[in-house]
Amino acid sequence: MAAIGAVLGGAIVTAALLIWVERRLLAFWQERLGPNRVGPFGILQVVEDMVKLLTKDDWVPPFADKVVFVIAPAIVMIAALLGLALIPFAPGMGVVDLPFSLLVLLGLASLSVYSPLLAGYASASKYALFGGLRAAVQAFSYEVFMGLAAMGVVMQAGSFDLRVIAASQAHGWYLGPQLLGFVLFLIAAVAETRRAPFDLPEAEQELVAGFHLEYSGIKFGMFFVGEYIGIVLNSALIVTLYLGAWWGPAFLPPLAWFLLKTGVFIVLYLLLRASLPRPRYDQLMRFGWLVLLPLALANLIGTAVWEVLI
Repeated sequence: MAAIGAVLGGAIVTAALLIWVERRLLAFWQERLGPNRVGPFGILQVVEDMVKLLTKDDWVPPFADKVVFVIAPAIVMIAALLGLALIPFAPGMGVVDLPFSLLVLLGLASLSVYSPLLAGYASASKYALFGGLRAAVQAFSYEVFMGLAAMGVVMQAGSFDLRVIAASQAHGWYLGPQLLGFVLFLIAAVAETRRAPFDLPEAEQELVAGFHLEYSGIKFGMFFVGEYIGIVLNSALIVTLYLGAWWGPAFLPPLAWFLLKTGVFIVLYLLLRASLPRPRYDQLMRFGWLVLLPLALANLIGTAVWEVLI
């Protein structure tokens, strides 16, 4: 129970802090101040935003499917939190140990797709519905590429267990032999979480606000908390698969190495929003199926041949 509480509390606090970190990073990138009035360095601005969302009117559209409308925001949070429970943070540190934890985690990623899809359907708004459909097609497509990229690591480690994959990198990370898979997985992970520059399901110029157009108050906040927890989850998964998980020089404990590596990828996630333009939806789909898919298959076949010959 203590481990469950630590992961749950840590994930929610981290998601709140990431909102502030993203604002400060974007402000630095754009040569402006950012939030700096409420608390030291503006860090209490996040608390004010949370209070604002909690006290806002929790409005439900009159023609909405009320049950589905309420359930949809919770799905993305629950799926991300369950995924974090499968991540091995250090030797002996984790909530759930499954022999096929990577498969379960990819399945939970597929489950989170239903959140924007149901939100768009239940809102009784054409803009929200279009955003939900975009989110579903985009996520389902790029999860295929994520899975194919991860299979190269599975072949080399000989297991779907994330703990075994992490332990097998004691003498060398998979980043080198799986460099192509790493790049493909990183691109697909950003698209799967609908983060910029792949935030087409909520493109303001086209869909007003996308699938969460009709949401307000705490339900609106749940979408964003789930999104930031998803960033943490994907960053931790990338570190586990390709960057040696908790392995590093002995002057830092294993948990510190894991958190440090994960933090680097979280910052990369946030900086992508400031540095890359959003493609058109057809360009995103064409890039996935005509570029990423052949490369992912080539990486998978190459890894299989290498494992057989070597």
